[in-house]
Amino acid sequence: MGSVTNIAKSRVLGLAGWSGAGKTTLLEKLIARSVADGLKVAVIKQTHHDFDIDQPGKDSWRHRQAGATEVLVASGRRWALMHEAAEPSLDALLAKLSPCDLVLVEGFKHAPIAKLEVHRQDNGKAWLYPDDPAIVALASDVRVDTALPQFDMNDDAAIYQFIRHYTGV
Repeated sequence: MGSVTNIAKSRVLGLAGWSGAGKTTLLEKLIARSVADGLKVAVIKQTHHDFDIDQPGKDSWRHRQAGATEVLVASGRRWALMHEAAEPSLDALLAKLSPCDLVLVEGFKHAPIAKLEVHRQDNGKAWLYPDDPAIVALASDVRVDTALPQFDMNDDAAIYQFIRHYTGV
């Protein structure tokens, strides 16, 4: 992890797994539990798809189409910075976050951060954990022979308690 970040490395945990495994659904539940406990949570979501938070025809979209490399849109409730560039490293993204209690990362499955692997048997995909020493626990719909902590992927309460204990938040 980079040394220029407002977040302690120990308070960053990834949810890794193949598409369709249930990472986003589990992440939603974990965020809700964290917020209910009074934690300030940040999420970094990596996507491999072309995405746009802007709407064609809106002023900010038109500014980007005209060639602006950054457009910051602000209102009384939120702000968003759109930056046209190659995908930054996870360390660079972590450095952009405001101080918080916990950062949950969805994606970046090859990043050297502690990760909970989310695995759905019906996906037919291989497990990541045997080859990734950064995986510290498993959440799945099947059990496997490993010394890693294992959770039913639908038991978000137990997974949340593990995350609290593991990260120390």
